[in-house]
Amino acid sequence: MSDTPKFEVIDRRKFKAAEEEQESHKADHAEEPASPEPPSAGPRLVVNEPRNAPESAVVEAPDAGLGEEAEADLPPAPTAEESHEQKVAYDASAQRLEDIIRAQNPAVGAQPAITFEHLVQQFYVSAMIQMGAGAQEGQRPRVDILGARTTIDLLGVLAEKTRGNLTETEDRALQMVLFEVRMAFLELTSMISMQAMQPPQPPPPGKR
Repeated sequence: MSDTPKFEVIDRRKFKAAEEEQESHKADHAEEPASPEPPSAGPRLVVNEPRNAPESAVVEAPDAGLGEEAEADLPPAPTAEESHEQKVAYDASAQRLEDIIRAQNPAVGAQPAITFEHLVQQFYVSAMIQMGAGAQEGQRPRVDILGARTTIDLLGVLAEKTRGNLTETEDRALQMVLFEVRMAFLELTSMISMQAMQPPQPPPPGKR
């Protein structure tokens, strides 16, 4: 039997009546009445334990997404006037910083405007570095495969949320980058799987 606990997510809003009946049944057979659990609007994460397991094994899980109650707790969004004033102040601050840098380094030209292609390129570079690219010659590449998967998934979210709102050039650049990083991920995970399936090598015989 595996020691890994199994989890079952139960929506307490749908099973409230069943829980009340179960709590009432346990209260009738318990020596001391158990303290009632605090109400929760989110799902309930239950760890499958033996029947004699204490009730402390039941863990409340946070909401996986933003429900109506969670959205109600969010602060109000800034007004259009507040966003405009902040944008003007940000641009002025960024310009002052650029003026300082150019005054100390006259050879440095003006920084180009940030475009959508810069964002896509940033994700691409991050994913490739996380998959070991850019390592110096003679050094073993450092791979963060889980971080690379997160970065690639973020690119996928970006492609999904911007669908229909990009120019032809922007969409082509995004799709090409997404294809390349996914292909690199497939090749790397294939190598990792092959290494994991190989039987462990026996240690070299010791000297007597």
